[in-house]
Amino acid sequence: MSNIFGRIFRVTTFGESHGEAMGCVIDGCPAGLEISANDIETELALRRPGSAHGSRDEEDIPEILSGVFEGKTLGSPIAVIVKNKNHNSGDYDKLKDIYRPGHADFTWQAKYARRDHRGGGRSSGRETLGRVASGAVAKKLLSRYGITITALSLTAPNIKELHAEGDSAGGVISCKVTGVPPGLGEPVFDKLDARLSAAIISIGACKGIEFGAGFAAADMKGSENNDQPGENGGYATNNSGGILGGISTGQDILFKAAFKPTPSISKKQKAYDKNGNIQEIEIHGRHDTCIVPRAVVVVESMTALVLADFLLLSRVSRV
Repeated sequence: MSNIFGRIFRVTTFGESHGEAMGCVIDGCPAGLEISANDIETELALRRPGSAHGSRDEEDIPEILSGVFEGKTLGSPIAVIVKNKNHNSGDYDKLKDIYRPGHADFTWQAKYARRDHRGGGRSSGRETLGRVASGAVAKKLLSRYGITITALSLTAPNIKELHAEGDSAGGVISCKVTGVPPGLGEPVFDKLDARLSAAIISIGACKGIEFGAGFAAADMKGSENNDQPGENGGYATNNSGGILGGISTGQDILFKAAFKPTPSISKKQKAYDKNGNIQEIEIHGRHDTCIVPRAVVVVESMTALVLADFLLLSRVSRV
């Protein structure tokens, strides 16, 4: 089911939205890295809804079950678990035989012939909890090498107005990575931008990504798009987004990711049921009007997982 990510710094996430718990197992993290449950909880707090109107709010208190002793990693698998406590599964009973528009209900049923209808199960946005927990460890590793990841939302819809309308909004997240040394990435199928793209697009609501000048580069001349030398040994522009030939250049890595609107809205919609009949539905429950603010840390986490993996892989690139 492709629940494992990475080659050396390998992460397995597990759990359903309304199951007993969510979590992750991290294998391949070097020994001696300082990490605590508080480090992980700090990151998890960034994906909590905060003041988002009507959203499901969980405490998300992580427990480190293995792989850490006296505050440092052992080199063995690190298991992190977070118990689900604040879930109202009854909100979904009326929709268990209906494929909600914009959700993975139908596609999951088509693939597996059975599914957990409560909150979307494994296809819920809550699945990102394991990504953020493992990303916290990856960020700690990257910080040892002076690599910093900063993402932010570029859109700010009127949440209260949209909620009152029973509708939702999407948006764009920008990400900047500083301190990346030149030489990370592979030149053919495992290009750094290809791996980052796969990682970011794997986030449930993400529908697009661009690096540096992105799609605007299609309308540029070569003389405009090529990054020319600038002052102090740097470059005047960064249209490449810090990656050339699939390998980091040493410049900041820059990309933007587009996220679709939250599909769970309270406006009346038409949907197919399991028998192929069209039903008119209203989705009730606790849903984000816009998931973009909560997705910021998820983008950072997936970026951290990719870079941690490539950082460790770079040690075997040459003698």
